[in-house]
Amino acid sequence: MSLRSQLSDLLAEILPTNPNEAIKGTELIRLLRMRMNGEYSDASLRYHFSVMSCDPSSPIAKVEKGQGYYKRGVAMPALSGAQELVAMQQGRLEELGDNNAIDQAMLRLGKFRAIIRKYAETSNLFTFEFRESLSAGAPLGNLWKFPEMILVDWEQGDFSEDGLTLDPAQLALKKTLGLPPYRLSSIRMRVETTHDSFREDLFQTMSASLWTNSGELYLAGAITDESLGDQVRSLATQFGIGVTTFGLSPQDLDDLPHPAQIENAIDRETEALMSRLRIEKISSHQAKTHLNWDSLQALRNDHPEMNQLLAWLGGSVESGKVRGFQV
Repeated sequence: MSLRSQLSDLLAEILPTNPNEAIKGTELIRLLRMRMNGEYSDASLRYHFSVMSCDPSSPIAKVEKGQGYYKRGVAMPALSGAQELVAMQQGRLEELGDNNAIDQAMLRLGKFRAIIRKYAETSNLFTFEFRESLSAGAPLGNLWKFPEMILVDWEQGDFSEDGLTLDPAQLALKKTLGLPPYRLSSIRMRVETTHDSFREDLFQTMSASLWTNSGELYLAGAITDESLGDQVRSLATQFGIGVTTFGLSPQDLDDLPHPAQIENAIDRETEALMSRLRIEKISSHQAKTHLNWDSLQALRNDHPEMNQLLAWLGGSVESGKVRGFQV
């Protein structure tokens, strides 16, 4: 096995997910030597740390301002992220400028997605994210089939540190009525929308929500253009799509910590992050009582992630205990 392959496997096990608990290079080398096969110099290992930390597909990330390494979070859906960058430039991605500008735009997207995960957590909602279906090599058509995220509302149960314990009586009642004991909301996320992009944003949101109970478009920034706000509200209401803004401008996103730090925020830090949101409901979604099983069945035949979602939901119902989906 090559050195990089060994490092990829071992670093995924050793590194902490919280950047605040990052391991310095000297200590990381010591921990690796206890488990590695072969003799490698410190210089060779540090070189690989440096190269791999610049690779979004590797498990190691370097602390932005400081020393040490931590485990990289799950990558943001690449197809979805690129879609927004292209929409921002009306199809001319090169106008974003150099790679630093693109990196900044992608970092803003990552921060907003991390904020939404925390927002869902504070609202007692569970999340499932489509990643393989929206990866760099996925068909463009998947943007119209899958949202970035599914919010799962189990409606009844008792929360504890071990997860959510479902109410047996509620489960039995739902089963009698032929209803699932959860509601699925399809979430499409954008940093902002414009006169040129809002129709595509809303149509994609609607299309990707056909198999769920409802569809939502989440926008990081507020809609300050009154004409744009009226057009978004009118079209969204016509198609039953909910639109919510969170009051986070691109500059606000730049001021937020790294996505991994947002995801690992403790309660006090989470409360501070949530206090920065200025949530405004532009339109309300029209909820459907039942899932569209025909659409869902058609997707699960060709997309493994749909089967992962269904297996997680079904296993939770069977056990009566809901825990967050593990990637």
